[in-house]
Amino acid sequence: MEKKLVVKMIRNCFKQYYEGDAMPIGEQDLEELTRRVFQIKEEEPTADLFEVVNDAVYEFLAD
Repeated sequence: MEKKLVVKMIRNCFKQYYEGDAMPIGEQDLEELTRRVFQIKEEEPTADLFEVVNDAVYEFLAD
């Protein structure tokens, strides 16, 4: 799994919640979310990447 793909998926997921190119997170939070996605995929290799990304972003926003 490529990091660039995961970052792009995270950015696209945020577009569901925010208009335009506004990113409510900084680079550090983006890195943390990316690591979280990789960690979940490592723990659950059969999990759908799209769902993992969406869940991680939702959890980030809900905190």
